[in-house]
Parts: sequence; C-alpha cells; structure tokens
Amino acid sequence: MTDKQPVNNLAEQVMARLSADIRGGRLAPGARLPTEQALTTELGVSRTVVREAVAALRADGLVVTRRGSGAYVADPAAGPFRIVAPRVTSLDDILDVMELRLAVEVEAAAFAAERASRRQVAAIRTAWQSIDRALERGEGAVAEDFVFHRAIAEATGNSQFPRFLAYLGSHVIPRQSVRLSVDTPAERRTYLERIQDEHSRIVAAISDGDAAEARRAMREHLTRSLDRYRRLAGGKKNGRR
Repeated sequence: MTDKQPVNNLAEQVMARLSADIRGGRLAPGARLPTEQALTTELGVSRTVVREAVAALRADGLVVTRRGSGAYVADPAAGPFRIVAPRVTSLDDILDVMELRLAVEVEAAAFAAERASRRQVAAIRTAWQSIDRALERGEGAVAEDFVFHRAIAEATGNSQFPRFLAYLGSHVIPRQSVRLSVDTPAERRTYLERIQDEHSRIVAAISDGDAAEARRAMREHLTRSLDRYRRLAGGKKNGRR
C-alpha cells in the first residue's frame, strides 16, 4: 500500500484486510487489534488511514474500542438483529436500508426534540461540530456522521433506537460503502457541506424542542440521500457511470 493513493481508498483496503482477518478467524472475538503504530509500519500507511479503517470497522460492528486500551474484535453474537454487508455492498441493499432508516429515524428526531435533556442536546451539538472539524481536515466524516445520528437516537430516551442503529452498522452511512467515481474532490466537498447544512437544521429543531420541524428536517435529509442513491442505481442499470 502507498499513501500516494486517496486516503479513502487506502482506508478501504486496510478495512478489507482487517475484516478478512476477523471473518476468517485469524482475529478471534475479544482479540486486540494490532496497534496503530504496528499497522502503519506493517501496511505502509499513515495513522489517519488506520484510524478511518478502524472507525469503519467499529461502525460495522466488527470491532469495539476501549478508551486507553485499543480496539478489540467484537462478539458476533452481541445483538439479535444484524444486517451483514456482503463483500461488495450493492446499491439495492443500500436503498433498502435507507428506506428502513427513513421509517425509523424521522420519528427518532421528533422524539429527541420532545424528550432530549440538556446534556443530550449538548451531545448532539458536539457530534455535529465534530463533523465540521473532520470536513476541515479533508476527511469524509463517516464515523463522525454515525456518532451524530447515534446521539439523536440516544436522545429519544428509548434504548431500542440506538441499538437499532448499532445493528445496522456501516449501512447507516452509505457513502463509506459506495465510492462515486464520477465525483471530483470539489463535488464531494460540496455534497458533504450540503449534508452538514441539513444536519444543522435538525440540530436547531431538536434544540428548540420543535418535534414537527425535527421530523421534517430529518425526512428531508434522508430523502435527499435516498434520491441520490436511487439516481446512481438508475444510472448503473442504464450502463452509465
């Protein structure tokens, strides 16, 4: 591997390598992943690449992190419901999960607006600001985006909502599963900034305790993403790239 490639591509390669080790049993449940230092040396990539790969594995439910200790292989029997990503996630799979999210997260946003404590609203704002910082660093903010949606789920006061997102794993943020070859860096930056604008509307509604607006804002956010992937799926079926 070489850091001359885009960070996202390298992170995907590292994620695939570690995922294969986990699924193949070379890294058993409870085993500690190699340290960042060891992985950067062994694979010839930067710490940023390793961190993105581990964040993706964590979002997919394959690893758990322990503060000050590192990352460990997760117990595959941790939950009763799981959507397991195939080796190459299809757009049809992503569309199915996006529709499922639409049915659940719209109401989650409304519940959060009605029920969130000050601490939970602050956690949502912190997660939102973390996305901004990741974008400023030129990163895709996949892990940060997941944390944002998870914070909203936590603010519903219903423990089943965050559990549901955890079981969905990396499918929650489909842009880490599908890389759009037609995107230029500038187009991708514009897209991510628009998503963050949509997030800001959700944050404002929840902060104001406006359940109806939180519902509308989340529906618009997820519907726009769903429409984008529908267009991409249609283009691929028509032979376009």
